[in-house]
Amino acid sequence: MSEWIGFLGAGYPWVKAAHVIFIIFWIAGLFIVPRYYVHHHATTPGSAEDRAWIEREDRARTIILTPAMLISWALGLSLAFHLGAFAEGWFHAKFLLVILLTGYQGWVSAFGKKLARGERPLEGRSLRIMNEVPGIFTVLIVILVIVRPF
Repeated sequence: MSEWIGFLGAGYPWVKAAHVIFIIFWIAGLFIVPRYYVHHHATTPGSAEDRAWIEREDRARTIILTPAMLISWALGLSLAFHLGAFAEGWFHAKFLLVILLTGYQGWVSAFGKKLARGERPLEGRSLRIMNEVPGIFTVLIVILVIVRPF
Protein backbone atom coordinates (compact mmCIF):
# COMPACT_ATOMS: atom_id res chain seq x y z
CA MET A 1 0.00 0.00 0.00
CA SER A 2 3.03 2.32 -0.02
CA GLU A 3 2.07 3.53 -3.52
CA TRP A 4 -0.96 5.23 -1.93
CA ILE A 5 1.24 7.60 0.08
CA GLY A 6 1.36 10.42 -2.54
CA PHE A 7 -1.17 13.23 -2.74
CA LEU A 8 -3.81 10.96 -4.34
CA GLY A 9 -3.96 8.80 -1.20
CA ALA A 10 -6.48 5.99 -1.36
CA GLY A 11 -7.81 7.47 -4.61
CA TYR A 12 -4.67 6.30 -6.41
CA PRO A 13 -6.07 2.99 -7.76
CA TRP A 14 -9.18 4.80 -9.01
CA VAL A 15 -7.11 7.40 -10.84
CA LYS A 16 -4.91 4.65 -12.27
CA ALA A 17 -7.98 2.69 -13.44
CA ALA A 18 -9.48 5.80 -15.03
CA HIS A 19 -6.15 6.54 -16.74
CA VAL A 20 -6.05 3.05 -18.29
CA ILE A 21 -9.70 3.35 -19.39
CA PHE A 22 -9.15 6.70 -21.11
CA ILE A 23 -5.91 5.48 -22.69
CA ILE A 24 -7.93 2.64 -24.24
CA PHE A 25 -10.43 5.19 -25.59
CA TRP A 26 -7.60 7.42 -26.90
CA ILE A 27 -5.77 4.60 -28.66
CA ALA A 28 -9.06 3.27 -30.08
CA GLY A 29 -9.68 6.73 -31.53
CA LEU A 30 -6.15 6.83 -32.95
CA PHE A 31 -6.85 3.50 -34.64
CA ILE A 32 -10.30 4.33 -36.02
CA VAL A 33 -9.83 7.89 -37.33
CA PRO A 34 -6.87 7.11 -39.62
CA ARG A 35 -8.73 3.98 -40.79
CA TYR A 36 -11.66 6.26 -41.66
CA TYR A 37 -9.19 8.33 -43.71
CA VAL A 38 -8.18 5.25 -45.71
CA HIS A 39 -11.81 4.79 -46.77
CA HIS A 40 -12.50 8.51 -47.14
CA HIS A 41 -9.44 8.94 -49.37
CA ALA A 42 -11.08 6.77 -52.04
CA THR A 43 -14.19 8.95 -52.30
CA THR A 44 -14.82 11.74 -54.78
CA PRO A 45 -14.37 15.18 -53.15
CA GLY A 46 -17.72 16.90 -52.73
CA SER A 47 -19.78 13.72 -53.08
CA ALA A 48 -22.39 12.62 -50.56
CA GLU A 49 -20.04 9.83 -49.45
CA ASP A 50 -17.24 12.36 -48.97
CA ARG A 51 -19.49 14.53 -46.79
CA ALA A 52 -20.57 11.49 -44.74
CA TRP A 53 -16.92 10.59 -44.04
CA ILE A 54 -16.15 14.18 -43.07
CA GLU A 55 -18.99 14.10 -40.55
CA ARG A 56 -17.95 10.69 -39.12
CA GLU A 57 -14.33 11.78 -38.79
CA ASP A 58 -15.26 15.04 -37.11
CA ARG A 59 -17.51 13.29 -34.60
CA ALA A 60 -14.84 10.70 -33.78
CA ARG A 61 -12.24 13.43 -33.25
CA THR A 62 -14.46 15.70 -31.15
CA ILE A 63 -16.39 13.08 -29.15
CA ILE A 64 -13.74 10.38 -28.61
CA LEU A 65 -10.23 11.33 -29.63
CA THR A 66 -9.64 14.79 -28.19
CA PRO A 67 -11.50 14.33 -24.88
CA ALA A 68 -9.84 10.95 -24.28
CA MET A 69 -6.40 12.43 -24.94
CA LEU A 70 -6.97 15.40 -22.61
CA ILE A 71 -8.32 13.23 -19.81
CA SER A 72 -5.49 10.71 -20.30
CA TRP A 73 -2.94 13.51 -20.00
CA ALA A 74 -4.57 14.95 -16.85
CA LEU A 75 -4.81 11.58 -15.13
CA GLY A 76 -1.35 10.50 -16.29
CA LEU A 77 0.31 13.66 -14.99
CA SER A 78 -1.52 13.22 -11.67
CA LEU A 79 -0.17 9.67 -11.41
CA ALA A 80 3.34 10.78 -12.40
CA PHE A 81 3.42 13.46 -9.70
CA HIS A 82 1.87 11.10 -7.16
CA LEU A 83 4.53 8.45 -7.79
CA GLY A 84 7.46 10.82 -8.33
CA ALA A 85 7.93 9.22 -11.75
CA PHE A 86 9.78 12.20 -13.21
CA ALA A 87 12.96 10.88 -11.56
CA GLU A 88 12.74 7.52 -13.41
CA GLY A 89 14.48 6.76 -16.73
CA TRP A 90 11.67 4.57 -18.04
CA PHE A 91 9.24 7.41 -17.41
CA HIS A 92 11.29 9.89 -19.45
CA ALA A 93 11.15 7.48 -22.41
CA LYS A 94 7.41 6.93 -21.91
CA PHE A 95 6.79 10.65 -21.59
CA LEU A 96 8.63 11.31 -24.86
CA LEU A 97 6.55 8.65 -26.63
CA VAL A 98 3.32 10.16 -25.25
CA ILE A 99 4.39 13.60 -26.49
CA LEU A 100 5.12 12.11 -29.93
CA LEU A 101 1.76 10.28 -29.90
CA THR A 102 0.07 13.59 -29.09
CA GLY A 103 1.90 15.13 -32.05
CA TYR A 104 0.67 12.24 -34.20
CA GLN A 105 -2.86 13.08 -33.12
CA GLY A 106 -2.25 16.67 -34.21
CA TRP A 107 -1.13 15.37 -37.61
CA VAL A 108 -4.24 13.15 -37.77
CA SER A 109 -6.49 16.14 -37.09
CA ALA A 110 -4.71 18.34 -39.64
CA PHE A 111 -4.88 15.58 -42.24
CA GLY A 112 -8.64 15.26 -41.68
CA LYS A 113 -9.07 18.95 -42.40
CA LYS A 114 -7.17 18.52 -45.67
CA LEU A 115 -9.44 15.64 -46.67
CA ALA A 116 -12.47 17.79 -45.80
CA ARG A 117 -11.17 20.47 -48.21
CA GLY A 118 -10.90 17.86 -50.97
CA GLU A 119 -7.12 17.53 -50.78
CA ARG A 120 -5.55 14.09 -51.07
CA PRO A 121 -1.88 14.71 -50.11
CA LEU A 122 -1.01 11.06 -49.39
CA GLU A 123 -1.63 7.80 -51.19
CA GLY A 124 -3.84 5.15 -49.59
CA ARG A 125 -0.80 2.96 -48.94
CA SER A 126 0.89 5.74 -46.95
CA LEU A 127 -2.29 6.17 -44.91
CA ARG A 128 -2.35 2.44 -44.15
CA ILE A 129 1.25 2.62 -42.93
CA MET A 130 0.49 5.69 -40.79
CA ASN A 131 -2.38 3.71 -39.26
CA GLU A 132 0.23 1.47 -37.60
CA VAL A 133 1.82 4.28 -35.57
CA PRO A 134 -0.49 4.08 -32.51
CA GLY A 135 -0.03 0.31 -32.27
CA ILE A 136 3.75 0.56 -32.30
CA PHE A 137 3.72 3.35 -29.73
CA THR A 138 1.27 1.44 -27.53
CA VAL A 139 3.55 -1.62 -27.48
CA LEU A 140 6.57 0.49 -26.54
CA ILE A 141 4.72 2.45 -23.84
CA VAL A 142 3.24 -0.66 -22.23
CA ILE A 143 6.67 -2.31 -22.14
CA LEU A 144 8.17 0.78 -20.52
CA VAL A 145 5.43 0.98 -17.88
CA ILE A 146 5.24 -2.73 -17.03
CA VAL A 147 8.84 -3.90 -17.48
CA ARG A 148 10.56 -0.60 -16.58
CA PRO A 149 13.77 -1.67 -18.35
CA PHE A 150 15.74 1.34 -17.08
